[in-house]
Amino acid sequence: MAANGLTLSKYITLISSDGFEFVVMRDAVMISPMIKSMLDPQSAFKEAVSGRCSFDEINGIVLEKVVEYFHYWYKNREREDVPDMDIPVELCLELLMAADYLGLDKQT
Repeated sequence: MAANGLTLSKYITLISSDGFEFVVMRDAVMISPMIKSMLDPQSAFKEAVSGRCSFDEINGIVLEKVVEYFHYWYKNREREDVPDMDIPVELCLELLMAADYLGLDKQT
């Protein structure tokens, strides 16, 4: 339960620019400073109440790969011998822009 009395769901929904919805574990998306601040119960953001984050800048194909990365990070967060994640070459530029937008290039 959050400090303001809201019960936080274990899952949140990420919505792409083309309407695809991805249900993701809340703990897994917290690697993104942007999403973390959107979901902060102390914020006045509607995402904190609804548990739904819309990204008009990220299409479904790219957001699917970002969600895959969130799960990959969450699964391997305490390991040292982490295998490489498969990233299609044709998505590299868009993924780099999405990572920058979501703050994934920052050290946590």
